[in-house]
Amino acid sequence: MADTAGEPGLSIDGSTSMDPRHAVLFEPLRVGPKTLPNRFYQVPHASGFGSSRPLTHAAFRGIKAEGGWGGVNVDYAPVSSDADETPAVASDCWDQEGMTALGLVVEAIHAHGSLAGIELNHGGAYAPNGESRHARIAPSQIGSFSLRGSLAKEMTLHDIRRVQKDFVRAAQRARDVGFDIVYLYGAHGYLVTQFLSPITNRRSDEYGGSLRNRARFQIETLQMMREAVGEDCAIATRVSADGGDELKGIEIDEMLEVISLVDPHVDLFDVNVGGWPQDSGTSRYFPEGSQQPWTSRVREATAKPIVGVGRFTNPDVMAAIVRSGKLDLIGAARPAIADPFLPTKIREGRLDEIRECTGSNLCILREETFNQVGCLQNATAGEEYRRGWHPEIFVRPADPSPAILVIGGGPAGMECAMVLGRRGYEAVHLVEQDPELGGKLKWTRKLPTLGDWGRVVDHRVIGLAKLKNVEVVLGRRLSTADVLNYGADLIVVATGSHWVTDGSQPGMLEPIAGYESALTPEQIMAGKRPPMGRVVVYDTDHYYVGPGIAELLAGEGYETHLVSTAPIISPVSDETLEGDMLRRHLRKLGVIFHTNVNVLGFDKTDVWGETEYGEEWNLAADGVVLVTQQVSEDSLFRDLTSNVEALTAAGISAVYCTGDAQAPQMPSEAVFAGHRLAREIDTEDPSFPLPWLRENGGTSRHDPRPRQPNP
Repeated sequence: MADTAGEPGLSIDGSTSMDPRHAVLFEPLRVGPKTLPNRFYQVPHASGFGSSRPLTHAAFRGIKAEGGWGGVNVDYAPVSSDADETPAVASDCWDQEGMTALGLVVEAIHAHGSLAGIELNHGGAYAPNGESRHARIAPSQIGSFSLRGSLAKEMTLHDIRRVQKDFVRAAQRARDVGFDIVYLYGAHGYLVTQFLSPITNRRSDEYGGSLRNRARFQIETLQMMREAVGEDCAIATRVSADGGDELKGIEIDEMLEVISLVDPHVDLFDVNVGGWPQDSGTSRYFPEGSQQPWTSRVREATAKPIVGVGRFTNPDVMAAIVRSGKLDLIGAARPAIADPFLPTKIREGRLDEIRECTGSNLCILREETFNQVGCLQNATAGEEYRRGWHPEIFVRPADPSPAILVIGGGPAGMECAMVLGRRGYEAVHLVEQDPELGGKLKWTRKLPTLGDWGRVVDHRVIGLAKLKNVEVVLGRRLSTADVLNYGADLIVVATGSHWVTDGSQPGMLEPIAGYESALTPEQIMAGKRPPMGRVVVYDTDHYYVGPGIAELLAGEGYETHLVSTAPIISPVSDETLEGDMLRRHLRKLGVIFHTNVNVLGFDKTDVWGETEYGEEWNLAADGVVLVTQQVSEDSLFRDLTSNVEALTAAGISAVYCTGDAQAPQMPSEAVFAGHRLAREIDTEDPSFPLPWLRENGGTSRHDPRPRQPNP
């Protein structure tokens, strides 16, 4: 395989023919004083980098521009110190220091001919102000959904004028560092939305009451921004076309009127629906294009360009929407994270190479929890600067001759083998004991609502099939002797993990009494069932498996009780923005919840345990499914590494363990682990990750381009 370093976007098999139906997606579009080169638009979204890690941020956004996104926006950008998002990370622009740091990001976007945008924002009552410790402000004195027991002060006219001037000064600073598109953020429940909604705006002056009065803050601020920078920058505003279930008081008919009112001052409308959980709805509950019933109506109110989102990955759908005139631009956040080169692959006719977004929202979990965006599909997301990883460039090793055997075809093994192949190792074998690839994702995708997670498997099956230097062997279980006799130079063990059968769990490693009669998730998905009647699914994992098994059994007619040690069912799902929807969905299906319960034992008729207060708890049940914790399938790795002499005699220079075989984690981390090992397998100690580049903020003018990997 040729060295692909320096050749981003080249097809594995050399195909470069665009379907003519998709040509409309590559037509330029005039937006105010600027021209977008095509119809692919990465909308503003958080990354965890903001202005505090400008080099990481620059590489993260720059790779999207390189991949063909015609417009690339940074994170939301607070304009005032009382819009402080700490502990969240944002593109702070209330002073010159933060904006200068963002100049690095602009340079990285412009380097590939794309337009750079910034979404100026004030959170109002929802600004945490964790660092500034300012009192929150809002149109009226209201509380925050996330900041319990703390109310915002009602804004005075002086406050309104000050914040409007802050927006103008931030817009001017953005223009001066080179931003092409400057937003007024008017969606997702932040300050502008708080003015618009009669639920949160109870004022009786000229900024409250009638719709025109409630829209006055947005109209005036946009007018002031246009007067300040409108000759140099396109002016955009993000609006919620309808509030859905989460933004009370924001309704489509009124919002169309608002759009008409602000239209003279706007060059681009960025429209969405609902609060963040609906706007970034997971694939479990929101299909591709789910916002179209609302956003398609925005054309009734404006002739200006419109961008909308909907987790679009199908180019036929994208092209049809643009041709219809309902949207002028295909907006994306998560699909652009999953595949920064999605536009290039469409242009070159490489549709089967697109890493389609799974809609798992693990990118959001990582950004919100760790201030470090990641992705289930794309292990390089967020690692472009830190580790020098490019999603389409794989540096050829100095010595491509070692034969590498990867054992296990789950997420880690598939990813590892594919990256080794794309790097150019001459002989890579991926051996999987089952008749098909996928590991735990083979049955995960069969759980109710989780079908799109199978895209992780599909992408890698297709990619592996195209690599002539990778051989996939299915239906073969390798023993230690088989491995020693295989003829490989390097061994990668990616044999995955399984759910424990004895009910041991974090904080309680002893088996649960009566565990012998229980079933595990793998057994359920293999077709085994408890006796028909009442079944208890005991969940101490707190994510998707317990609820998925409960939904499956409820759909088959079982009286299903989901028992959790957590205060709520599936708290991890709150971090992926789907917790409330998941719990409502399960309740509608008849699943009964028991929380803060620690199961201690069961027999064929009863389950017993204790509550968080040490009180006895029991429930009659006909069967139990244990979703407590996983354990690594690492016996092969242990056997191999325990006999160095046998390895030496077999000509095996090293054995590595990756993915769940090393430590069970979320699927995104298994993909990352396999990718990392393949990138670094020719370094001094591949078993331990190379150090990554760190930055502490500031405005140092280092080269923001991704560094070459694998020194």
